Amino acid sequence: MSEEANPNDSMQLGNFSVSLAVKDIHASKAFYEKLDFKEVGGVIEQNWVVLQNGTVTVGLFQGMFEDNLMTFNPGWDHKRETPDGFQDVRELQALLKARGITMVMEADESGTGPASFVITDPDGNTLLFDQHVESPK
Repeated sequence: MSEEANPNDSMQLGNFSVSLAVKDIHASKAFYEKLDFKEVGGVIEQNWVVLQNGTVTVGLFQGMFEDNLMTFNPGWDHKRETPDGFQDVRELQALLKARGITMVMEADESGTGPASFVITDPDGNTLLFDQHVESPK
């Protein structure tokens, strides 16, 4: 999708998770496990791990970014499976630009593989749109 994005088109944001900037990955993981979160991804030796409790996903990241993030994964559902015909991250980026949202970091619009972009809300909260799969088109 390019500059001719229709700002009235609907958006499919994909899987949602909260990505937490933690000080001690092991202490944080142990805390969330007490809330019955189970490890479903990541590499704790690289200071990141993804935990789930049902459809609720929390990513723990030590030393990777300063603040907590809201993360959307186009191309994934809560089971990290790819639904048919999902909305590519570049299409979402074009729709948001058409709606007047300023990009903090942009995805390469010419690509078709994994890509990401970042925006902030009016209060400075960071939203990461991070696609890990090939475009469906």
